[in-house]
This record gives sequence, structure tokens and C-alpha cells, in this order.
Amino acid sequence: MSRILYQRILLLVISFSASVQSTKVLSEWKKCGDLECEKAMSRVQATTDYIGPDCRYLNFTTGEEIIVYSKLSRENENLWTGSKGKDFGYFPRDAVKVEEVLIGEEVEVLTKETDFLCLHEDKYTFE
Repeated sequence: MSRILYQRILLLVISFSASVQSTKVLSEWKKCGDLECEKAMSRVQATTDYIGPDCRYLNFTTGEEIIVYSKLSRENENLWTGSKGKDFGYFPRDAVKVEEVLIGEEVEVLTKETDFLCLHEDKYTFE
């Protein structure tokens, strides 16, 4: 009985530490097309293949079109957030080229913890 309890506690600790890692805040600030970050900022095209390090990142191949919704700012300006089809996530800005700017002005807002969770099939995933 105590061995099963020990295994369950160990599994819980491992699960919690993985969850903390996958929710790591990548930046305190981001730039968006509006205060709610719902307006598309630009349309970009992938200039290289990219596979992200975890489920928070958007994977793509050269030539794919991505719609950008936010750009991390201040301490981590290299990551942008966007979508292609049903997939959504972070990607490095140097892996794309801007094809069309869709907004007139960027606004800077604070990020939220939910900005850094994995989203799969309309559910947040805690790894």
C-alpha cells in the first residue's frame, strides 16, 4: 500500500514540475493589433522549416502562410504568435518574412499566464 502511495506522489510531483515548465512565462509584455490581441497584425510566409521545442510553438514548413496575432516584446522580442489553419503557437520572427501588414499601429499589453499554456483541440494541456 505504501509503495502505491509513493508512486502516486512521485507521479504527481513529476506532473506538476512538467506543468510549471510548460507554463513558463516567455515575456511579461507583448505587442498586439488591439487591446484584446484578437486583431490580426500581419500575414507572413515561412522562409524556413521550423519545429518548436514544445507544444506552445507553431510548427511549419517553408512557404506556409501564417497570420500573426502578437509579438512578444521587451525581454524576448524574437518570438511572435500566430496561426496556420487550426494550429496556433509561438515561432521565431527570423523564420518568416512579412508579406502584408494588416494594422496601422501596435499596442503593448501585459501577457497573461494563459498565453503560455499549450492548446490542443480547444483544451488547455498541462504537460
